[in-house]
Amino acid sequence: MNRHIEFGRLHNFRDVGGYRSADGRTVAWRTLYRADSLGKLQGADWERFLELGVGTVIDLRYPWEIEAKGRIPEAERFRYVNLSIEHRPYDQAEIDPDIDPWRYLADRFAEVAEDGAEEIRQVIEEIAEAPGPVVFHCTSGKDRTGLIAALVLTLLGVDREEILADFALTELATERLTADWRTAHPDRVMKWPSYGRAPAVIMELVLADLEARHGSVHGYLADRAGLSDRTVERLRARLLTGAND
Repeated sequence: MNRHIEFGRLHNFRDVGGYRSADGRTVAWRTLYRADSLGKLQGADWERFLELGVGTVIDLRYPWEIEAKGRIPEAERFRYVNLSIEHRPYDQAEIDPDIDPWRYLADRFAEVAEDGAEEIRQVIEEIAEAPGPVVFHCTSGKDRTGLIAALVLTLLGVDREEILADFALTELATERLTADWRTAHPDRVMKWPSYGRAPAVIMELVLADLEARHGSVHGYLADRAGLSDRTVERLRARLLTGAND
């Protein structure tokens, strides 16, 4: 199966399937997708997207981002849910190039995990209960989307190294994401030279922070986000296939 699904205007659309769980099962293909902004869909891209049979679209952006950049076309065709998991906006293009950028970004992820715990729980509930394929996305499909992907894969029992590698696959889209930013902001200077990057070390720090603060990622999701055991069981039953079915 091909993890990367090529679109003309989307740069970071990926299938989350294919990873092996600790219990020997595999995350189902063509069931859960992660993406950059679906507001960019049009023409042949739109037709290709419809062929995936997605029934639920989870938009992780701020309402003001949606207002400015648009949501998925014909949103009424889907179960469209806007759950903004980030509560403190910041501008990555303005990051001070003299600081440790990966620690800085991990700290921003920690803010999202704390501020957006309720929305994060709702996102996972939506994925667990959806009747068909689901896609979740933010603007670049990198940070907010990357956090949700890492949390879901952890709940599914995927090995930590594979979770980190999945996060880092965004690096394949960095050049195009950066080009999009420059096109959208012709009058601005990008102060941070690593804009659009997603090295594995960021997510490694994020997950370690959650473990230090809450004992484990599962502990964070249960105790801080309020995720129920039933939802975790439903998520695993829906997304894992193979040996123990």
